[in-house]
Amino acid sequence: CAAYGGWNCWAAESALDIEMAHAMAPKAHIYLVEANSNYNSDLYAAVTRAVALVQAAGGGEVSMSWGGAEFATEARSDSTFSGANVVFFASSGDSEGTFYPAVSPNVVAVGGTTISRNPSTLSFQGELAWEDGGGGYSIYEPRPAFQTGIATLVGLHRGVPDVAAVGNPRTGVWVYDSYYNTSGGALYAWNIFGGTSVSAPLWAGIVNRAGHFSASTALEQTLIYANAKAATAYRDVNYGTCGYFEGWSAVVGWDPCTGNGVPLGTVGK
Repeated sequence: CAAYGGWNCWAAESALDIEMAHAMAPKAHIYLVEANSNYNSDLYAAVTRAVALVQAAGGGEVSMSWGGAEFATEARSDSTFSGANVVFFASSGDSEGTFYPAVSPNVVAVGGTTISRNPSTLSFQGELAWEDGGGGYSIYEPRPAFQTGIATLVGLHRGVPDVAAVGNPRTGVWVYDSYYNTSGGALYAWNIFGGTSVSAPLWAGIVNRAGHFSASTALEQTLIYANAKAATAYRDVNYGTCGYFEGWSAVVGWDPCTGNGVPLGTVGK
């Protein structure tokens, strides 16, 4: 990374993920696991290593800010995202459509939103769907048990995302990356980042902050969908659109833009 001034490498992504998880759970023990390449075989090996580290630490979360197009045999890889006392979170993607592993039933798929703030006071005004966040209905993964309650919405296929958090780069987050523009000094190492690579580690950190770890992603998903209608646990994002060609919109309840909504602290997590 140093040879390229912080560009064309994974430093920015690593800094983003670590800092977002740390911002939500400052007392958490955070591991960064780097894959040898972006081939699925290497990424899966990194996930397996992450699972072992988290289990050895007594349980926790694995956040994955990567994904690719769905493929016909993807279900054979679902077992990669499993492990006792580990909950998996994955970015739903930064363009329309569905991506793997976010569509895996063994993963909490996290979509993106846009934050609206008062330009003078910066106080929160509202939240709407981010049009470039990934979402929709899996081509190959069947509807998991935890989505039985929304069967009329998703049909026979896995619907994503499950939840969401801020993702639009235009209303993004500040991230410090020491590899960026080092010749300009520390000030230039600060940048505004966005994407569902923000929202996935944010969610993992919030669940960690809650202080009690579900024994599996399935149990965490059951908790998410059971508490989805609780106004004290989630903000239901019901404004905005996603999927240019599909014409989906954020609506009351679950939708393929923001899932069940965004977290209001650790309640119901």
